[in-house]
Amino acid sequence: MRYSRDLTGYGQTTPDPRWPGGARIAVQIVVNYEEGGENSIEHGDAASEAFLSEIIGAQPWPGQRHWNMESIYDYGARSGFWRLHRLLEGIPVTCYGVATALERNPEQVAAMQAAGWEMATHGLKWIDYRNVPREVEEQHIAQAVALHTAVCGERPRGFYQGRTSMNTVALGCEEGGFEYLADTIADELPYWHVHNGKPQLMVPYTMDANDMRFSSGQGFGTGTDFFDYLRDSFDMLYAEGVAGAPKMMSIGLHCRLAGRPGRAMAIQRFLDHARSHDGVWFASRLDIARHWAREHPHQPRTRPSQMDRDAFVARFGGVYEHSPFIAERVWDAEMGAVHDTPAGLALRMAQVFRQASDDERLGVLRAHPDLAGKLAQARRLTADSAAEQAGAGLDALTDAERDAFTRLNEAYVARHGFPFIIAVRDNDKAGILSAMQTRTANDTRVERATAEAQVARIATLRLKDMLT
Repeated sequence: MRYSRDLTGYGQTTPDPRWPGGARIAVQIVVNYEEGGENSIEHGDAASEAFLSEIIGAQPWPGQRHWNMESIYDYGARSGFWRLHRLLEGIPVTCYGVATALERNPEQVAAMQAAGWEMATHGLKWIDYRNVPREVEEQHIAQAVALHTAVCGERPRGFYQGRTSMNTVALGCEEGGFEYLADTIADELPYWHVHNGKPQLMVPYTMDANDMRFSSGQGFGTGTDFFDYLRDSFDMLYAEGVAGAPKMMSIGLHCRLAGRPGRAMAIQRFLDHARSHDGVWFASRLDIARHWAREHPHQPRTRPSQMDRDAFVARFGGVYEHSPFIAERVWDAEMGAVHDTPAGLALRMAQVFRQASDDERLGVLRAHPDLAGKLAQARRLTADSAAEQAGAGLDALTDAERDAFTRLNEAYVARHGFPFIIAVRDNDKAGILSAMQTRTANDTRVERATAEAQVARIATLRLKDMLT
């Protein structure tokens, strides 16, 4: 089985985004424009809208229009938009524009464009695509791009469906004209997603620093709640940027929600707070996408989880000395992006090794050569073992050192039944000899566990060389 999700991402150490001017944080504000694109009988839908409104717990009304729901959305277009438009003057903003909503709101579109907002597409209609057939969603994306282009005068460069299906990201990649996709909440930095062998930049969005939580049962209750959350998010990310790990902060707004006066004040207070700091880059999502593509272009790399079985075993079958069954079982089990890193693959191979039978694990131990033994002298070691022993100076011994290694090897095997194993790259000749002397006297049960741990350590070091 191949696991599709990437639970590793950038890991513990994030890349330096090198934001313009050495900024410590990139702040990105989205205004979702959905008013006129929501579910409505008048829009040809089967029921009224029930999502992201002041009516907590709203349900669709099949076959009926919902006056209160429609007027809430109307408020966003008639009043809320203009308040946000005034508040955000001079700030780069991205509009997630539902194409049919943009078509029904020409004055608002003209105001956005005059202000220099980036016009990304938010799909054709503000509907839930989870049960929509793939081919229908594909048609809707194409129609959204065509309508957006006709309304705005140029095609959208960014795409955020929002109420997605499991096909949305793939379809966004396949459309071929988007510089970024935003249907991900998986990170605080852009990242490259590969679909059918082609890279697609993802610029993650947010569900937490988002006024949608005013419409949920456990979300924001007041503008102060919203401001506090935005301020704390900013302060944490800013501090991380000062410490050398800058990120981006996304903020999601909706005209009918944050456009209300009691909430809009939170936006004003947040902007005042952010502007009081040096090194803050306010940017559109397209600004961020283009910056990332320049500074961090996609770099193809070996992805073990995507190799075929023969190639995988050929490449990694010798990581556990003369024991290709470890690699075979790894490939046959669940693999995904988490196993495309040295640490991830090492841990999975160690897991498979530990789950092997007692006889199989003993066989792996016995497959290891003696250190500075007869195989080394005859130059019959594997390439990895030869390099490792040479790195510790075991290929250049004095006669006295060779005698000492031979004597200790024989004593160790006689006592424990398998060769002495140690990750030689962690040691030098003197340290290895000292360990041999100490460990020869160990209880065999204890020494077996030590040897198995060293086998896993050797594999980890080998994989680090192979995949870094």
